[in-house]
Amino acid sequence: MAAMSRGICAFLAVVLLLVCLYEPLTVLAHSINEQLYFEILYPQDINYLFKIRPAKDFGAPFDFHYDHIHLVPTDPAQSCSSLNNGQSLQGAIAMVERGGCSFMSKALMVEQYGAVAVVIYDSNQQDNEHWVDMIQDETERDTGIAAAFLLGKDGSMIKKSLQAHHLPAATISIPVNITSVPLNGFKQPPWSFW
Repeated sequence: MAAMSRGICAFLAVVLLLVCLYEPLTVLAHSINEQLYFEILYPQDINYLFKIRPAKDFGAPFDFHYDHIHLVPTDPAQSCSSLNNGQSLQGAIAMVERGGCSFMSKALMVEQYGAVAVVIYDSNQQDNEHWVDMIQDETERDTGIAAAFLLGKDGSMIKKSLQAHHLPAATISIPVNITSVPLNGFKQPPWSFW
């Protein structure tokens, strides 16, 4: 009987260990106005954690985790018409500038090129504190990809780094579960105040 109890305890310990190892990679759900995070892995000069806010009432939920996926700035930046670099979006996350058309139109444009999600950054390149609630455009269209808003300063700094290195994309992990990151492990952008 004692051997059976030890066996059950060992089994439960292994299950608990597997749950703990898997949990940091899992994002089960998010609520409106909740901030999520992604980390730029490359290029190194912009290797920080960035906050994003999921779209309020359209798109798929952020119930996935991508490690080492490309974040590709679109051309044209506002993605309101056909894209010159659309082939680069297949299986990647599109990075789109706010303005020119609705958030929904942007999401649908990059989705048709195979993007798995879209991050829309504010067109005000100096703004590092004002969040926008991205809402649908009353057209009854919907997108099957997740969409999120990024502050303008963050978007600008990411694009500047990519341009300086002549890179078509950054490599990121998204979303990042920050509850498992020690306080001294936060790599906050030096221009942000969170």
